[in-house]
Amino acid sequence: MKRFWMGLLAVVLSTGMLRAAEPACSGAEPVRNVILLIGDGMGLAQVSMLQIEQQYAPTAFDRAEGVALITTRSANNRVTDSAAAGTALATGHKTNNGMLGQTPDGEPVQSMIARAHAEGRPTGLAVCCYLQHATPAAFYAHVADRGDNPAITRDLAASGIDVLFGGGRKWLDEASPAGGSWLDVMRRDGYTVAGTMAEADTVRTLPLLAVVAEESVSDDDMRAGYLAHATRRSLELLSAEAERRGKGFVLMVEGSFIDWACHGNDADELLFLMRDFDSTVAAAMDFADRTPGTLVVVTADHETGGLTIPSNEADFTRSESGLNYSFSTTGHTGTMVPVYLYGAGADRITGVMDNTQLSQRIMQLLGLE
Repeated sequence: MKRFWMGLLAVVLSTGMLRAAEPACSGAEPVRNVILLIGDGMGLAQVSMLQIEQQYAPTAFDRAEGVALITTRSANNRVTDSAAAGTALATGHKTNNGMLGQTPDGEPVQSMIARAHAEGRPTGLAVCCYLQHATPAAFYAHVADRGDNPAITRDLAASGIDVLFGGGRKWLDEASPAGGSWLDVMRRDGYTVAGTMAEADTVRTLPLLAVVAEESVSDDDMRAGYLAHATRRSLELLSAEAERRGKGFVLMVEGSFIDWACHGNDADELLFLMRDFDSTVAAAMDFADRTPGTLVVVTADHETGGLTIPSNEADFTRSESGLNYSFSTTGHTGTMVPVYLYGAGADRITGVMDNTQLSQRIMQLLGLE
């Protein structure tokens, strides 16, 4: 009888392995490039707000070919911060709030960008905040304190990431142990350093460090369409380099300020930022349309603000009751957040999962496990 059950277990396990391998052997389009877009603090209510204020005209989110949900808890808190959630999305590992790129016991863990770089694939980050901020830092840094900007800057300079768009010049201008500033170190390592988007537009070779602000990107630059511009420029450079190397690329883009608007309970600013992020998502999806093998993944690290959209009237027999955008907190919440998928492999990430599992599935599709 024992042999029977052992044999049955073997059949079940082998069947599961075959099913897991089906996408690779069934003629499905392989995933060569990944564009991961993170709307910091963006939950379903924030996306709903965009749809409502667009009068239900199609948004980039509506182009999604697959949708999933992820939980966001950290290793030590049911409500995560951006450092722990960024680490989960970047590396597939849980950590404590405030920690970046390492497990709760301090063991460094590699991000998908670090793994791609180790295999010689082009990589990039494009963000609105400073490059040392929690979400982008989760893709290259290994520190116990998300506020340790000098240590994070050190890890940034050593990351080898090919394309960098964001702020943070004030920390890059600080002295490095190797002599000169960290900007000098990166120049010696071959980086072209651009201080404006106009300068970045003239660059034709990698690596590129476009550090366009002392801290975070200015409001004027955001109003001028900075994030979509940085995304399109990153894709131009990375795709050309990927073709030269014969390998696909990984790009992470963050709509950083969605979180900040929700912390401030500022519905007007949130709407602007959601429209801005929507145009950025559209740029990524347009690239996937003309570039076979590209998977676009749009998600959030957590929800911020506890946004709800209640009716202004309790009488739902009326033809129009109006609505209101109501925040329940100035902090983060523990709600699940959406995942929108488009392009190659969009049908291979489905269901309800943890944020670490989303990262693991992306890396599996890229062959970076």
